[in-house]
Amino acid sequence: MKCLNARHILGISTLSPGEISLILDTAESLKEILDRPIKKVPLLRGKTVVHLFFEPSTRTRLSFELAAKRLGADTLGISAGASSVKKGETLIDTARNIEAMRPDVIVIRHPYSGTPHLLTKYISSTVINAGDGINEHPSQALLDAFTVREHLGHIKGLKIAILGDIAHSRVAHSDILAFTKMGAEVVVSGPATLLPPRQTEVLGARVALRVEEALEDADAIIALRIQRERQGRSLVPSKREYARFFGLGPEKVRLARPGVLIMHPGPINRGVEMAPEVADGPYSVILDQVTNGVAVRMALLALLFKKS
Repeated sequence: MKCLNARHILGISTLSPGEISLILDTAESLKEILDRPIKKVPLLRGKTVVHLFFEPSTRTRLSFELAAKRLGADTLGISAGASSVKKGETLIDTARNIEAMRPDVIVIRHPYSGTPHLLTKYISSTVINAGDGINEHPSQALLDAFTVREHLGHIKGLKIAILGDIAHSRVAHSDILAFTKMGAEVVVSGPATLLPPRQTEVLGARVALRVEEALEDADAIIALRIQRERQGRSLVPSKREYARFFGLGPEKVRLARPGVLIMHPGPINRGVEMAPEVADGPYSVILDQVTNGVAVRMALLALLFKKS
């Protein structure tokens, strides 16, 4: 197995197209483990992975934990409510105390952008960013890219439409970087209040003020959740108005290419970001994204430990 040049996984911005391809190829080879009667291999036996989550999470946390266990690693999960941070301990002191127990990898999700990068300056364990503020969510982008490649066979030359809260979405930022690095055209659209100000391009993506322009001939559509917890105040008049103009319904899906992939990082606000018949429709690969999240996170752990 080849290895990554990177010691940490902090963002898509630090990965080369070749490294992204390596991760996707490795995920493809490891995914078959998930279909075995005994879903476990000893690849990481004797290794320890700590999951340090300071934000609520279902899919990301569970898939990281499952990925480590499927590869035979020992795991330990710590949430903000159960940590000494609640007693006034600093994040750095928490991380140093965890490292004193000799883990191999710390997977961290935190509401403040740049937190995983900060940890790498104070601890020697490998750090994986499971989402930091409005910055990046690299493993989500990798599983999205893997899902598109798995269904369509390639990424280069495709048109990827991303709809919704672009300004506050770390998923959008990492997806844009991943898909553009792999040769796709990315077009983003959403309410003007949810787009980065004074930018005609966002990290290399084209901005379409009309959602119909973004959807036209799209090969995949990624609908985003409205990030109300990161906005400070509501930036859309109402959920009903958002659904009317930017929600993904059957009539909007018809603007895309036949067989377009319908994607969402979850959790879905049904009837707001997309209609139930779209979320559960024949083009939806949302549950495939969840399955692929385990495979991609297995690949990240395997490649990082291979380097060590």
